[in-house]
Amino acid sequence: MQENSREKKIIPTLGITIGDMNGIGPEVIIKSVLNQKIFDFVNLVVYGHGKVLSHYKNMMEVEKFSFNQTNSADQLRDNRLNVINCVEDVEVTPGEETPEAGQLALAALKRATQDLKDGKIDGVVTAPINKNNIQSDEFKFPGHTEFFTESFGEKDSLMFLCGQQIRIGVATGHISIAEIKEKLNAELIGRKLNLMLKSLKKDFGILKPKVAVLGLNPHAGEDGLLGREEIEIIRPLINEFKEKGELVFGPYPADGFFGNASQTKFDGILAMYHDQGLIPFKTLAFEEGVNFTAGLPIVRTSPDHGTAYNIAGKGIANEQSMRSAIYMAKDILVSRGVLG
Repeated sequence: MQENSREKKIIPTLGITIGDMNGIGPEVIIKSVLNQKIFDFVNLVVYGHGKVLSHYKNMMEVEKFSFNQTNSADQLRDNRLNVINCVEDVEVTPGEETPEAGQLALAALKRATQDLKDGKIDGVVTAPINKNNIQSDEFKFPGHTEFFTESFGEKDSLMFLCGQQIRIGVATGHISIAEIKEKLNAELIGRKLNLMLKSLKKDFGILKPKVAVLGLNPHAGEDGLLGREEIEIIRPLINEFKEKGELVFGPYPADGFFGNASQTKFDGILAMYHDQGLIPFKTLAFEEGVNFTAGLPIVRTSPDHGTAYNIAGKGIANEQSMRSAIYMAKDILVSRGVLG
């Protein structure tokens, strides 16, 4: 589905992929819709299997929860959760890594992606997958971000972690620490900065966003003493963006930046690698944080946590991040002008 490709709607239809059925995804999905007011803002369809939700409903002893089971996103019912079965049958074993869970996660992703392309849903929220058991001939990606980027024909995207008071993107995402120095260059950082600036304007409605860029090395290189990437790559690139009129600043030493709460002064922060960005983000916004894939023609969000096998099926998972991901997807659709 392309933006503005059909008549605008007031209430969007969002797909939720089940993720790993043995993790906490099904639980946080159920908890997110127990308050019926959510259906005043969105229509929801879970891609997975009704048996999974029934299993966790019974384990959690939730009485006031029901769903409409359907074969197609063309037959959804408003004001309640809808479920599309993506495989014939399932066996739920909370807390265990199983091949069947990976197969269901992939089937759900494929079905939701096709419905996105066909315009049957307006956006997608992905529950966490196990990146090991989902691997197959059809899924050879380190995560959802790369899967959706390829599925919608884009060369690049931005992993953009968003909370109420902090937004962090990463220049290098799901790669090993050993590869960072090889992959990190001015062209890559420039692409990610452009994606962040465009997203802040288009998806978050910030007309003149202010962005901070973190350094790669300790103390941002200490004037070359601890590394020269800041001097030779990052600072010259920042100056190029400033010359184009963009409010881009840095490079900042990551430890001091967050130690001084400088994140409150910027609309977005670009970290150089995965953990440099995600550790402070999850420290500051874990319960309500959202992972948004910026730079795509479709809207995809997810909670910022993993499968959490250690607490799966215990009824103690916090659903706030999943609920935030649902509402953020809706808000981004509004910002993009897809909704009337």
